[in-house]
Amino acid sequence: MTRLDRRLAAAAAFAVPGRRFADIGTDHAFLPIWLCENEVSPGGVASDINEGPVRRASANIAAAGLSDRIAVFRTDGLSGIERFSPQDIFILGMGGELIAGIVSSSRLAADPDVRLILQPMTKAAELRAALDALGFRIDGETVVRDGRRLYQVILA
Repeated sequence: MTRLDRRLAAAAAFAVPGRRFADIGTDHAFLPIWLCENEVSPGGVASDINEGPVRRASANIAAAGLSDRIAVFRTDGLSGIERFSPQDIFILGMGGELIAGIVSSSRLAADPDVRLILQPMTKAAELRAALDALGFRIDGETVVRDGRRLYQVILA
């Protein structure tokens, strides 16, 4: 069974059981694996813009025996993600300005049935301002300490 660090566990706590996910910038796919192993989600997609993280994610998903439930997709942000029909979109571990850019450039993120779980590493105020300007509502948030660092997780 996959264990999540506190930062990823705080994000996973916002997942609604039974919904499909997209993990944008997945890196290692620990969150998607955990969501499926714990029967929170029937499946989804793990994506990253870089080949190295895509290879790591694919290897970890295969080792967990979840290749039939988690697709791996190399893409920039949310480009092409709509074909996987995610309902919960996780964008974690990036700068707030990058997350804002990803969200603002996608019609998928504006779907009222889609929930965004966001964890900015920097510039959280810029992300919040962008969400407000785009008409998003913040429905929940938490702060978690992992090691010496505090992390914000925002549900929009």
